[in-house]
Amino acid sequence: MFGSKVELKTAAQLRSMRRAGLVTRAALDAARAACVPGATTADVDAAAAAVIADHDATSNFKGYHGFPATVCVSVNEEIVHGIPGDRVLAAGDLVSIDGGAIVEGFHGDSAFTMIVGGPESGRAEDQRLSDVTEEAMWAGIAAFATAKRVGEIGAAIEESTARTAPDLGLVEDYTGHGIGSQMHMEPEVLNYRARSLGPKIRPGMCLAIEPMLVLGQTSSRTLDDEWTVVTEDGSRAAHWEHTVARHEGGIWVLTAADGGAERLAAYGVSPVPVD
Repeated sequence: MFGSKVELKTAAQLRSMRRAGLVTRAALDAARAACVPGATTADVDAAAAAVIADHDATSNFKGYHGFPATVCVSVNEEIVHGIPGDRVLAAGDLVSIDGGAIVEGFHGDSAFTMIVGGPESGRAEDQRLSDVTEEAMWAGIAAFATAKRVGEIGAAIEESTARTAPDLGLVEDYTGHGIGSQMHMEPEVLNYRARSLGPKIRPGMCLAIEPMLVLGQTSSRTLDDEWTVVTEDGSRAAHWEHTVARHEGGIWVLTAADGGAERLAAYGVSPVPVD
């Protein structure tokens, strides 16, 4: 799945990564807006695809190992890699949308979880699941700002989850990754503490940090479409992701409009632009 080495970007390449990140953000914002009761998951995919085309960018998901769509739309018990189609969304569905764009040969990748119709239309436990997953992501991103090795990110994600919601399941079978001239590259970014701390963090490293949590057991299976991953026990899942750069001046969340400033403030981290 991953490329063969850790790729360190130049300042110019980081600027290209930022442009890819902003297109990714715009596409996912359009997908979020399209994710309403009565819409199909194909409608959500089409909204993201239109934005990517409008920016003269390319989807990095469509055609990837044969994936047939622009974004993954995973509903309720689907953890990741849900294929958009004729499924009609209903108020209260818990939906995770994952996608990215290529600009000037460099990739952006991001994901979010939402309740169709807004939090008031869904279950409190689903909103909590999404909120805890998002906060775990930000804890991992904050750790990236000062970490010496990649494994410290996974430790921070696990610690955040254990502190705020020890009853939730932290999925270990799917991980974050390096990103740049390819969508999936070294290093693997675990979402939990491991004995090995992994490679050293160096300026120019870009990572996709993406925890996934579930309300029940973490065991999963892949459906017959060979893509969609669901929980074995049918419990609901959440997935949050950002692409983040570590450079000489600090970190910058490439797929966040403000570079992550608002959410990182709680961790005492002030992101530094790459451009």
